Amino acid sequence: MAETAAAISNLGYVVLGVRDLGAWADFAHNLMGFHVTSRDDGNALVLRMDEHMQRIVLEKSGADDIQEAGWEFESEDELDRYAAQLRERGLNVTQGDRDYCVRRRVERLYHCEDPNGYRHAFYFGPEIAQMTDPFRSSVMRGAGFETGALGIGHILTTASNYEESVAFYRSVMGLRVSDYIREERAPGIVVDATFMHTKTGRHHSLATAAIPGPKRLNHLMVEVKEMDDVGLAYDRCVAAGVPMFLHLGHHPNDRMFSFYVQTPSGFAIEYGHGGIVIDDETWKVVSYSKMSDWGHKRTPPVPG
Repeated sequence: MAETAAAISNLGYVVLGVRDLGAWADFAHNLMGFHVTSRDDGNALVLRMDEHMQRIVLEKSGADDIQEAGWEFESEDELDRYAAQLRERGLNVTQGDRDYCVRRRVERLYHCEDPNGYRHAFYFGPEIAQMTDPFRSSVMRGAGFETGALGIGHILTTASNYEESVAFYRSVMGLRVSDYIREERAPGIVVDATFMHTKTGRHHSLATAAIPGPKRLNHLMVEVKEMDDVGLAYDRCVAAGVPMFLHLGHHPNDRMFSFYVQTPSGFAIEYGHGGIVIDDETWKVVSYSKMSDWGHKRTPPVPG
């Protein structure tokens, strides 16, 4: 019997290059509810969401954009088989040295470059916090973030070449298509997006679209376990005067109730609750014509 292909478990971490670590520390701790710590070298902040020692890494950089997406595997054997598969598909894959693994707080890691200019890392063995150092949020009321086997959430990155990007994520990385949204924003202007999931089934861990803009990262989504924490975070952001990209609303494909707030780096965080988990045995791929079935109103531009 042929050996089944090794597959990514989940999106386990992201690395963001940011200009203003101080602004990010305030935003992440006081508004978003992350557990914020500093890295020893003083040039990075680490945002915790659960028992993992790091989920979102903020490294000092003028890029204000995504630098790396970290994809978790359930076993060391599966990671090695996946790296071999990537090489068979013609991809240049490099094994991370010990210093790199220590910085990412994982046991083993391989990496490659994305067609759109950021890095994908594939790893096994994330570092878990001691019981004496549990995840703590000073503002969340509920049971915390929805992570575990589903990973940290999802990223939506822009595609310089949409067809090439979709082919890379599907045929090379092995992500599975969840569905499509093609929305006509104005006569003749269509936003075309593809949503893809890993084997643990969060509706999408990566989406890509041909969206104009200066950044690779359109948004990072994090999910909370209780709906009240979405509303409370929304109220905190409004009270703090943080620009809102999209107000409270609901997506038809992943059925997420969420809002989109501008981070200190200019891209958005989608903060949501209620996303669905895909069962590949029964899932049917479809196409939608609207990004949102209600809400998600855009903030009107401020008169100049």
